[in-house]
Amino acid sequence: MARISPDGRLVVYSVREADWAQNEFVSQLWIQHVIGGDPYQLTRGKASANNPRWSPDSKRIAFSTSRDGKGQIWLISPTGGEAVALTNEEASPGGFKWSPDGKRIAFNSAGPEPKELKERKERYGDFEIYQQDYRQSHLWVVDVPEEVPTASKQKPKATAITSGTEYSVGGFEWSPDGTKIAFSAAKSPLLIDGDTSDIYTVGVADKAVKKIIATAGPDSNPLWSPDGKQIAFSTANADPHFFYMNGRIAVVAAEGGPVQIVADEIDEDIGPDEWGKDGIYFSAWSKLERGIYVVQPGGKARRLFEPFGISFMGASLSKDEKLAAAVAARANEYPEVYVLRNDPQSARIQKFTSFAGQYAKHNPANKEVVRWKSSDGAEIEGILTKPANFDPSKKYPLLVVIHGGPTGIDTPIRRADSYYPIERFAAKGAVVLQPNYRGSAGYGEKFRSLNVRNLGVGDAWDVLSGVDYLIARGFVDQTRMGSMGWSQGGYISAFLTTNTNRFKAISVGAGISDWMTYYVNTDITPFTRQYLHATPWEDPAIYAKTSPITNIKQAKTPTLIQHGENDKRVPIPNGYQLYQGLKDVGVEARFVIYKGFGHGISKPKQLRHVQEDNERWFLKHVWGEEMKEPALEEAKPEAKPDSK
Repeated sequence: MARISPDGRLVVYSVREADWAQNEFVSQLWIQHVIGGDPYQLTRGKASANNPRWSPDSKRIAFSTSRDGKGQIWLISPTGGEAVALTNEEASPGGFKWSPDGKRIAFNSAGPEPKELKERKERYGDFEIYQQDYRQSHLWVVDVPEEVPTASKQKPKATAITSGTEYSVGGFEWSPDGTKIAFSAAKSPLLIDGDTSDIYTVGVADKAVKKIIATAGPDSNPLWSPDGKQIAFSTANADPHFFYMNGRIAVVAAEGGPVQIVADEIDEDIGPDEWGKDGIYFSAWSKLERGIYVVQPGGKARRLFEPFGISFMGASLSKDEKLAAAVAARANEYPEVYVLRNDPQSARIQKFTSFAGQYAKHNPANKEVVRWKSSDGAEIEGILTKPANFDPSKKYPLLVVIHGGPTGIDTPIRRADSYYPIERFAAKGAVVLQPNYRGSAGYGEKFRSLNVRNLGVGDAWDVLSGVDYLIARGFVDQTRMGSMGWSQGGYISAFLTTNTNRFKAISVGAGISDWMTYYVNTDITPFTRQYLHATPWEDPAIYAKTSPITNIKQAKTPTLIQHGENDKRVPIPNGYQLYQGLKDVGVEARFVIYKGFGHGISKPKQLRHVQEDNERWFLKHVWGEEMKEPALEEAKPEAKPDSK
């Protein structure tokens, strides 16, 4: 995210590169003057600098980094110089925010390890009691001196503002006068307790805590009104199926009372970003574009910068709200940093970076939006990527890449490829379809609910009807097709493995193979209950109907399975089940386990292998070509490849 300084003069943003020597993606902070000129790099080193936040006077930037081996809050001047660690906490601070006067910073943290836990480890060694061995996160405040001492022992000492075992603190915000902090807190930090999140306030001086909101379903992300009389927050509005229903923005008096829902006319999942004099700012998908909106309680939401046909990945405002900074992109463009003039009469937008230049020599493929009717009549959109030299009179292999979520979305914005080398597939001469299947974001609550008790089944309708639509257009070789996806996209690909034989090859990344197995293993158990409207014990039939493993005997498609060893979101037993089932019925399968990783593969070397292994799999089965793993001396990447 790009963040503009309160005085509107500077923008700070992060640039990420792969450090192949230490096998890490490293982000560093850069500064751009709003009036123009060349950007300059602000931070350096082997450790990433993340989450930059301006001081209210625009003279300092606080950021998170683990330069000294543990994540802490550091400070740096936007004009450069040495960064200095502000905190020296035993437990790394989480989110943090400046006080309105710039003299303090609040952060959430689990705090020092309890004495009882240390003694237990000494006596019995390390072990975990499932769903009981968590530590509650609480609010802490640390003073920010004019000159921060460099010696660790001299660091200012943080003070706990909340405490106890009753709740765990999530998001928070200072009151405009700096005397209180509004925060959300759940029964525990476990995802399964997310629906218990409520809104509280606490006095910074007296530490008096007051619960403001206690409705059913998660309430989070509190923001104060500029006059300090109201609090806006994200709410499920007591809907028990909040995983796929619209999240709303609500407003309540700072002392509690009736709740008012605002921007209810926006049929999407939304939450407040900032509250300024013009109203509550938020962002929302509208099909394939993500816009910025503002709304006054009691009024209608107004979309900003609408004529530009551009999607914004979050935005920040100057103190006077006349300027905003955002990372944004149009169709067939790469994301760049923009500065926007927030004027309803003459809105203007200016691009400040040119990261796309590094890709120009590769002649990127073109993306276009396609639409078709699914088997039940639902209208589905998707992104079709064509080779740069596409000829509609020719036949091309078709590869389907399915996003996760299910409330994710694919757009025609160009991005660096992650698990699946879409650009390389297109350069090889394939067309690539990325379907926004039922359940995707951007199309409203009704569309997002179409795969409730219909997971896999309805998703497969959407994928296969999209394939048929492209075949009917005449440029797809239906004898050379493949499908792949990660997370929910991996689940849909696994469902296709066992329910259709139309593909030459499939790749399942961190995918679900059995909803019952998933239900009892995942760290997000309520997800399954909400989408299937039952537990496995209440309705085993719906769990069987929607599970790929149920129809394993029908499988014939060669399948690559990729999974993180320590995945808690989609635990690895799902991968073992699918692999063994495929082997038992005589289907070619390859199972790659990425050691030490969770749900995502986050290091460049292993991520490179994920991509290349997918490329090898589809070259073999779709093109009939062999691509061997390179010898070690051939596999060494360049010291600093083009990346961002």
